[in-house]
Amino acid sequence: MTHFEIVAHRGAREEAPENTLPAFQRAIELGADAIELDVRLTADRVPVVYHYFYLDEIASLSGPIFDYTYDQLKEAAILSGGEQRGQRFTIPTLEQVLEAVGDQIGLEIEIKGPEPEAAEIIQGALRRFRPLWERMEVTSYEPLLLLGIREGCPGLATDLLIPRSEAWMKLDVVAYLAAHRARLARARAVHLHPTQFAPEVVAAIRQHGIQVHAWDVNDEPALRAAVELNIPRICTDRLRLALSFRQALST
Repeated sequence: MTHFEIVAHRGAREEAPENTLPAFQRAIELGADAIELDVRLTADRVPVVYHYFYLDEIASLSGPIFDYTYDQLKEAAILSGGEQRGQRFTIPTLEQVLEAVGDQIGLEIEIKGPEPEAAEIIQGALRRFRPLWERMEVTSYEPLLLLGIREGCPGLATDLLIPRSEAWMKLDVVAYLAAHRARLARARAVHLHPTQFAPEVVAAIRQHGIQVHAWDVNDEPALRAAVELNIPRICTDRLRLALSFRQALST
C-alpha cells in the first residue's frame, strides 16, 4: 500500500495552537486528508472544541471546562508560544469549526463525553451539516456515545478508539477486546495505537468485518508498520513527517 489517508491530530499542532481554527486551516494548506478535533460540553451544554478537562492546560482560565458556560469560555485565550506569542486564539464551538472548514477537508470528530446526553446534543449540530457526512466520522472511547450518534445520524460513520493496552494485556486480549467493543458500539472501525500493531491483532479484528485505523502514528517505524499492515487511515501529531513519508512511498 503506497497511499493512506493522513489525519492531522488536533490540526497542524506543530505550527499553531491545537484545536483552533488556525491549526485546522494550516492542516488544509499542508495537504492533510482530514483533521481530528475533540468535543466537550460546557456547563450550559454547548459543544466546544477542546481536548482537556482542565482549562489550565493551555487556556487562560482555571479549572474544569464543565464549570464554565460558553459565554464565559469566549473570554478564554488559548496560550501559545513561538511565532504565535502574543496572538489571541479562542476556543471554537463545534458549529464554528464545521462552518469554517467542514467543506474543505475531512473531519474526525471525537466525542470526549462522558455525559450521557452528549450524543444527542452533538447530533443536533451534525444534522445541520448533513451534506458533509460523506467526509466525516465520529469517534469516541465510549461505545454508548457512538450508538447514540448512529441512532440520531444514520449513515454517519462511527469509529471506536482503543486506548493503550494495560501492562498485563497480551495481544490476544487486545484483539478480543477491540473486536467485541467495536461490535458493541456497532462501529465501522477501531483505531489502534502503534503498540498494538501486529498481524494477528489486525486479522482478528477484520474477521468481524471491522476496519482498522490508527492513532498516535508519530514516527517512521509506526508509519512503516501501518503500511505493512495495510492500515488505510492514520492520525498523527507530526503532519509534515507523515506527508513526507507518504510522498516518498510513491516516488
